[in-house]
Amino acid sequence: MVEPLRLGIAGLGTVGAAVVRLLTAQARDLAARTGRAIVVTGVAARDSSRDRGVDLSAAKWFEDPIALAASESIDLFVELIGGDEGVARKSVEAALSAGKSVVTANKALLAKHGLELARLAESHRVALAFEASVAGGIPIVKTLREGLAGNSVARVSGILNGTCNYILSRMELEGLSFAECLADAQKLGYAEADPTFDIGGFDTAHKLAILASLAFGVKLDAGAISVEGIEQLSLADLKAAAELGYRVKLLGVAQRTPHGVEQRVHPTMVPLSSPIAQVMGVTNAVTIDADAVNELTLVGPGAGGMATASAVVADIADIARGIRSAPFGLPVEHLASAPKTPMQRHEGGYYIRLAARNHIGAAAAIATRMAERGISLESIVQRRTAGEPDADVVPVVLMTYATTEATVREALDAIVADGHIAEKPQVIRIERE
Repeated sequence: MVEPLRLGIAGLGTVGAAVVRLLTAQARDLAARTGRAIVVTGVAARDSSRDRGVDLSAAKWFEDPIALAASESIDLFVELIGGDEGVARKSVEAALSAGKSVVTANKALLAKHGLELARLAESHRVALAFEASVAGGIPIVKTLREGLAGNSVARVSGILNGTCNYILSRMELEGLSFAECLADAQKLGYAEADPTFDIGGFDTAHKLAILASLAFGVKLDAGAISVEGIEQLSLADLKAAAELGYRVKLLGVAQRTPHGVEQRVHPTMVPLSSPIAQVMGVTNAVTIDADAVNELTLVGPGAGGMATASAVVADIADIARGIRSAPFGLPVEHLASAPKTPMQRHEGGYYIRLAARNHIGAAAAIATRMAERGISLESIVQRRTAGEPDADVVPVVLMTYATTEATVREALDAIVADGHIAEKPQVIRIERE
């Protein structure tokens, strides 16, 4: 008879408790699917007296997660503590060094130390699994690493942060300001008291680094990603996008280019007709462009206890079956370097909003500066509201055809130097695919 798989779970917050709940509810089916029972024999968390709504009476309580990770009473360590250093890192390293497989939902830890942890897992011939680290309940890690193993991926992109998508959706649909939507997101628990990690694009960048490594066989490096957040977006930008047939999303994009793998996070205008534009609220979505399957889009809950627990339990089930893959699809020694590709090389269309001074010839002078650098304009519109009296400053919206980031920035520098605009230009990249 096959011995049970003994789990040690460190971290019993929303996700940890949901994992125990799901393992209990699905115990019989999981045993049938994997060929062995899965039991929780050890747990570690800050407060042993707290009622988490799950039965932990059969599990041994450990004050120290590192001791749990190294304990002979477990076969598999599940890290749900969070954070890229401290006890989370040390406990994962302890488990791998002791020859135990690890399941984690910790994208920050992976983004910073993923390569070292993968080397440790490979040297001890154990699994390092992290399906829950990107896009919550969407099985994107397995899709890239195993499901599309016969494909060459050209591009992977998506909505990877539910907080930002919630804010942008509320702004557009209800006409609310960024500040109002952020405050609501904090009240509902979608955003932290300090929301910088989410709204600044850094959470998306950590997740994109993981996807880029899986998709393109490159070393995981969050520092190679160009990052912009959504803090500077206004309701005027979202309204203009809708009128032009677009919707604004914070996207993480990684794609092959002649210069290498381009990795970027920034607000993006996507066509209203595209699948990604239909994804609203806290939902996540990832689109993969590959040679054999063409375009594949996966949509689902990007966060939440049960959705994340679903991904954690899927990894546990794989390990129970004896499945062990190279964490990032290839052995670490075969992963290529992915130096940062400067955004100045990016090519595409651009939305540009300028606060133009209400002078005769200002719009023409702006268009001239664009033409001098070979930028072809799809449209140029002065967006004065009907019936509004003449003002000192008038919003001017430009839509360009494909050009380079460097060229756009040069033209805008010249326009600023001419004194034709009163505020910093607003620039949003356009994805027309």
